[in-house]
Amino acid sequence: MFTKTSLLLACAGLLSFAACSKATECPEPEVVQEDPVKRGEFLVSVGGCNDCHTPKIMTDKGPAMDMSRMLSGHPANEQLAPYDKSMVGPWALMYPGLTAAVGPWGTSFSANLTPSESGLGSWTEEQFVKALTEGKHMGMDNSRPIMPPMPWQEMAKWDVNDIKAIYAYLKSIPPIDNVVPAYMPPVQ
Repeated sequence: MFTKTSLLLACAGLLSFAACSKATECPEPEVVQEDPVKRGEFLVSVGGCNDCHTPKIMTDKGPAMDMSRMLSGHPANEQLAPYDKSMVGPWALMYPGLTAAVGPWGTSFSANLTPSESGLGSWTEEQFVKALTEGKHMGMDNSRPIMPPMPWQEMAKWDVNDIKAIYAYLKSIPPIDNVVPAYMPPVQ
């Protein structure tokens, strides 16, 4: 059973619909373009990029991100500790700062994502997109694949505009000079 109020609301809704049924009478919704740098900052945050690409410092609560070295990759001056090589294969090992990993693929180090020349400084947007959508090291054809644990296969599913927004953000952060160690193939 309709009440007087519900009947009035229904009529008002129908009148509103009828009034906007002609395109010339209804304004187009305003499309707001989000700033790509802000969008990239958000995606870097929720994507967990800092988890592996930002060096850590040890605190009384455990490792914490050293934001003075944000996204600068595995520190050039930090050597990996010896490990039991018999563990590699059935296991993958992570460096305590999460910036290096050892597994059946070899030893990989998180890249410097800052706009320094030792990072993304000379990269083009096209190289960055290729790296994240095709898994090409440095975004270059005929290069080695990007090694685990970098989840480029999942990032390849992202909208290309989001990947370009990440690039825009990374180009806007302070450059940090840090030459990350080179990938080391597995020892046979």
